[in-house]
Amino acid sequence: MRALLWLLTLAALAVGLSLAARYNEGYVLVVLPPWRMEISLNLLLVTLVAGFLLLYLVLRLVIHTLRLPKAVRDFRARREREKAERALQDGARMYFEGRYGHALKSAALAFDSGHGKGLAAILGLRSAHALRDAPREQEWRDRAKAADAEIRHARLMGEAELALEARRFEEAIQLLDELAATAGRHIAALRLSMRACQGAGRWDEALRIVRQLEKHGALTADQAAPLKLRAHRGILQSRRQDGPGLRQYWQKIPAAERRDPRLILDAAQALGEAGECVAAGDLIGEALDDAWDSALVALYAECEESDALGRIARAERWLADHPRDARLLFALGRLCQRRQLWGKAQSYLEASLAVEPSREAHLELARLMDRLDKPADAARHFRAAAESA
Repeated sequence: MRALLWLLTLAALAVGLSLAARYNEGYVLVVLPPWRMEISLNLLLVTLVAGFLLLYLVLRLVIHTLRLPKAVRDFRARREREKAERALQDGARMYFEGRYGHALKSAALAFDSGHGKGLAAILGLRSAHALRDAPREQEWRDRAKAADAEIRHARLMGEAELALEARRFEEAIQLLDELAATAGRHIAALRLSMRACQGAGRWDEALRIVRQLEKHGALTADQAAPLKLRAHRGILQSRRQDGPGLRQYWQKIPAAERRDPRLILDAAQALGEAGECVAAGDLIGEALDDAWDSALVALYAECEESDALGRIARAERWLADHPRDARLLFALGRLCQRRQLWGKAQSYLEASLAVEPSREAHLELARLMDRLDKPADAARHFRAAAESA
């Protein structure tokens, strides 16, 4: 429709010009002594228009000819860029398909073209790492560093992730610290930092990052809970010989996070090894008063330097509510031995064996029989302990 309108417009313009020329009787006199030339005004106008168009076409042809080498170079560069982009896309697709050898070849093709060298270097680095080809991995790492200005943050993230996979945790932390110095710590970097700190045993830093991820919504409360528990246990393990430090750290843990029985068990064991038996006993006692756990009861009688009578009285109160708990009976037997209450110790240990036979109870009874100068009974329990080992 538009073409038809243009055609009608041009036809009307042509008719109008022809009619105007028909009634135009003007002429132009050109004098160049000794010559003179007289031509009609219509012919002059037509000649000028035709000359202008001819000159325009000649100039365009000359400019186009002069620009031809640059146009050829631009065309070749565009074709190379399209080829490189296609190679990069194919390489990324094959990498995610698990065809790492083909991905490496496509990355090399894209890198050699000079377009997208940074992304091609990262793709080549990851592909070589997936192939476990250490020489080529180092080669692509050097290429990625050479294109650092373009993809520095992506390179640091990629190298940190590869270092984590290879369990080079300190190297990963160093790379992520370098990233944080210029780009801050976004969620993905924080996740990598948390894993690196866990692997390197930097539990204080790992706990701080877990709390930060939970605050920003990157971890739900259910997801963060086991991570915080693991960090707390790691911190307790690292401070096993520092009794005052353990007590101080335990008080800093939020009350909601101190209720986990595994954490209580670790804290009590660490306090006991650090010589803080009173604190360990109080910790276990408070935990058992709040929620019963047989694993904690077994630890209740571990510390030698403790108020055995007080612990016996407390444990016997628990026995009223848990009369068939083998570990509680075993703990009472050990506590009674410590106070040389031989009869009660024997009764509790035999009751523990009656509820649930165990190697530890047999060994404890064997030692007790040996102290009571009953070699036959001691030998019998030693044999039973050996058979249950």
